[in-house]
Amino acid sequence: QMQLVESGGGLVQAGGSLRLSCVASGRTLRSAVMGWFRQAPGKEREFVAAITWNESTYYGDSVKGRFTISRDNAKNTVYLQMNSLKPEDTAVYSCAANFRSYAGRRPNEYDYWGQGTQVTVSS
Repeated sequence: QMQLVESGGGLVQAGGSLRLSCVASGRTLRSAVMGWFRQAPGKEREFVAAITWNESTYYGDSVKGRFTISRDNAKNTVYLQMNSLKPEDTAVYSCAANFRSYAGRRPNEYDYWGQGTQVTVSS
């Protein structure tokens, strides 16, 4: 089993930045594909970013060029640096892990999930 705990969310003004962290325990994330998803009220869960074990990265169209995903295997942690935030980025952000060796963009392709952290961007 693997547990994931996110942190770093909060309230920020449009144009600002936040860095989310996701710490894994119970199993190393060294061989995992790690993803970030977000869900706004009344909307479906949306793919944000993913990073493979060899650090290939993938992004959703709405965040490309503004968000950066990275990982520190020694700390069993994955990060999401969010810059130039917009009000439409407001959502609960969750990290997820899969051990299937491909960077899926659908929630059902991930096996482990954190509880999520709220990000609110004011205009």
